[in-house]
Amino acid sequence: METLTHTQVRDYYGTTLQSAGDLKTSACCPSESVPEHHRPILSLLPDEVLAKFYGCGSPIPAALDGATVLDLGCGTGRDAFVAAALAGPAGRVIGVDMTPEQVEVAKRHREAVADALGHPAPTTEFRLGLIEDLGALGVEDESVDVVISNCVLNLAPDKEPVFREIWRVLKPGGELYASDVFADRRLPEAIRRDPVLVGECLGGALYTEDFRRLMARLGWADVRTVAESPITVEDPALRDALGAARFVSRTARAFKLPGLVEDACEDYGQMATYRGGVEGQRHAFVLDDHHTFEAGRPALVCGNTAAMLQETRFAPFFDVTGDRSTHFGLFDCAPAPVGGGAATESCC
Repeated sequence: METLTHTQVRDYYGTTLQSAGDLKTSACCPSESVPEHHRPILSLLPDEVLAKFYGCGSPIPAALDGATVLDLGCGTGRDAFVAAALAGPAGRVIGVDMTPEQVEVAKRHREAVADALGHPAPTTEFRLGLIEDLGALGVEDESVDVVISNCVLNLAPDKEPVFREIWRVLKPGGELYASDVFADRRLPEAIRRDPVLVGECLGGALYTEDFRRLMARLGWADVRTVAESPITVEDPALRDALGAARFVSRTARAFKLPGLVEDACEDYGQMATYRGGVEGQRHAFVLDDHHTFEAGRPALVCGNTAAMLQETRFAPFFDVTGDRSTHFGLFDCAPAPVGGGAATESCC
């Protein structure tokens, strides 16, 4: 259902903003460095696509070859086109956005981008509509391998339907990988209704603990932070309106693993060894801000981490030993000794 917030956001991104330079804060500007293997892809994209890109991170995960990817709030298609390159000609990328001007840009360039990527035909499609109702746009149950989103989930006036839809469309073992804006407190209504603050991705920012509770209620018991950085607000008027509230840009990942992931890190004596092979992470694989797996080096892992590596598209890249037949209590989230006294970080 359309709301006043939808109208405000559509006007802000369709009319008020003409390029990223029109933004008043750093909230909707990329804060993470672009992965090196993404840069050649970006160099192939049209200037118009890049100039009108608004995001707060780099929410395109690894190991997308052949995957079906859904980009929520795709805008002009920058992330969708990068995902298409990584997924290859056998992959498929669906971009969804509610702003006609943005979707039109993405549609206009899909043929040229496919040619630039060397694909025999476009593997991207762009649909105009609300991310709260993906069913109305023809996205079927358990049809998507990875859902990505870049600084858009905060723009939804009601967050729960969005995350319910994400859970619905993901295949078992599928992943939500998103960058967004989070607040250190619940924001007062005056901030949540301010059209500029909403458009700048601050007014709709989720309080971190409310996000955790919402995700747990919907089935994601263990959401991992991949990267995080503070957001600066230079505009004096906006800074005054926000008061003492503080905001961060956070990239997070969560896997659809019903029944396999617990709400605490539990120890089952399992170990994981990265075989290598993930593009851009040949020598070490980063799962989150607590887990970097060096190729060939075994690491003790909790049950949740084992499931994330064993029951998802990352399974071909890891050897995981042990099962859940024996429980040793809570997982010790300190660096653990492995093989001959060596130590490796394995924290939850």
